[in-house]
Amino acid sequence: MVTIKDVARIAGVSTSTVSRVVRKQGKVGKVCRAKVQKVIDELGYRPNINAQALVSKKSNSLGVVIPQVSMPFFGSLACGAEEATKENNYRVLIINALENEQAELDAIDSLLQHRCGAIVFHSVHCSDETLADLAEKIPGLVLINRLVSKVAHRCVWLDNNTGAQEATRYLVNKGHADFAIITRQDTNPDSQVRLDGIRTAINNANIQLDTSLIAYGDTADMDGGRQSVRHLLDQGKKFTAVLCYNDNMAVGVIHELHARGIRVPEDISVIGFDDLLISIACIPELTTMHYPIREMASYAANLAIELSDNVNSSGRTHLFMPHLIERDSVNVVDAK
Repeated sequence: MVTIKDVARIAGVSTSTVSRVVRKQGKVGKVCRAKVQKVIDELGYRPNINAQALVSKKSNSLGVVIPQVSMPFFGSLACGAEEATKENNYRVLIINALENEQAELDAIDSLLQHRCGAIVFHSVHCSDETLADLAEKIPGLVLINRLVSKVAHRCVWLDNNTGAQEATRYLVNKGHADFAIITRQDTNPDSQVRLDGIRTAINNANIQLDTSLIAYGDTADMDGGRQSVRHLLDQGKKFTAVLCYNDNMAVGVIHELHARGIRVPEDISVIGFDDLLISIACIPELTTMHYPIREMASYAANLAIELSDNVNSSGRTHLFMPHLIERDSVNVVDAK
């Protein structure tokens, strides 16, 4: 097995110089760096990650805690974080923590045991107080898709309210005034923020919102979307457009409408949120709000690595904005 001493001997440099080249940190001249890298490549040397961690008390690993990587949204998040690590010579450790707050805290503890100094944390269950406390204890912890005011400089988040308002205004500009709203039943903060944004945009358009047209799915997936719109249709509710919490629920709505012989968008328009792959895999292709989760995750990963290296980010803001992707699921309401 090739060791760092072998590389140093053949390159004619110290082991500390080889270490700086491998870690891409510290001052090494261009000529020297190129020579050492050439020897590394020729010998096929691979650093011992565990040994590095023992020396530095921090491994070159980025921890990512998400609810469930099999969900397309969180899969995109994980991919975005991994893209950032390639530039920083880091590896990624991903832990699913779907069940409850304790599962999330256990995931963080596991990453710390693996000496992860940089962690991107998508928390669903932890309170703001718990997250702020964790951020104080872990310098390289960054929260994604969550704004905790006490540690706002450590949060990478999306303006869900503005995104929901833009989606609603788009429908209003298409002539719609009778809206159904399909959202999720649980206490996820994003759903309430988006609902508030919809209410604001409808109010600003001087339209009266019929609250009986707000339906809550047990789940935020296709089944939840079908269940919710089925409930409204079975009650005989009338509407020309459906604002959905996310793309999965929107596609479920489209499936249920199709099963009942209701055409999209000719009879009812549907708009989603997230811009996942499913939005272009359905018929018609879904008009939706693009959620730049991949870019946000890459940004959060770089921020976590910076913070773990004691780079001060105080005063910086990390707010991302969604934008409308216009496809085929929204129609103009004919004036009669």
